[in-house]
Amino acid sequence: MLKRYILILLLIFTFQSCSKDQEIYNPTNKLDPYVLYKDGLEAFERNQFFFAEKKFSEAELNFEIVELSAKSAIMSSFALYGMNFYDQALENLNRYLKTYPSDKNIIYAHYLIAIIYYEQISDEKKDLDPLLKANEKIDFFLKTYPQTDYAVDLRFKKDLIQNQLAAKELFIAKYYISIQKWVPAINRLIVITKKYDNTIFVEEALHRLVEIHYHLGLENEAKKYAKVLGYNYNSSKWFEESYKLFNKEYEFKKGNIDDKKTKKEKNFIKRILEKIK
Repeated sequence: MLKRYILILLLIFTFQSCSKDQEIYNPTNKLDPYVLYKDGLEAFERNQFFFAEKKFSEAELNFEIVELSAKSAIMSSFALYGMNFYDQALENLNRYLKTYPSDKNIIYAHYLIAIIYYEQISDEKKDLDPLLKANEKIDFFLKTYPQTDYAVDLRFKKDLIQNQLAAKELFIAKYYISIQKWVPAINRLIVITKKYDNTIFVEEALHRLVEIHYHLGLENEAKKYAKVLGYNYNSSKWFEESYKLFNKEYEFKKGNIDDKKTKKEKNFIKRILEKIK
């Protein structure tokens, strides 16, 4: 009898548990993705990016149309970017690229990735990784989408990145000079003159090459770099400094000659600004 009584109790307990489970796991109605997307968009326009990202993510999961899911995914990335959640935005964008490789809005994802890396660039003394990644991504974009409006913006940023990379090389070269490591210093400076010859740092790099070779007694090499500096930048302060090495009594007279290269760069930036406006 006791065994039978225990068995009955177990059956009752099991039945009650199943009933409770049934109530707990009762399926809810499917969320309307159009409403979710609309709520996300309205929040996004009010700069309420956290709420917007949540709604866009929910919309992506609930849309049955692939194109709309993809649109929700990329809007979610823009919301994360709006909060400066760069790592999360990059993760979401890379997932988007893998999940929706044929989506018509894919260009925006590539552009946003380039911008995120670019905005994380610090000065030449700090982390170089975002600088290199931004440079790589911008190169990819300019090669893949050269005729777009976004390419105009990224070409301008590419010039700024080149200056940053050159600044990094110069910073390292100066460190080697300070500890009298002449060979690695020369190697860094030569990289600037060959790879970043359109940047503002090439003038100082040439002067430092003159300075090092003169200090080492390699006067012919020093004069070679001084000639290059004088030919291209004869109105710069770095040409003045180099010339003083060979003629201590020379007083440099500043002329009215404008650096053609500098004027060309200024005109280029002006044309870009006019196009953007």
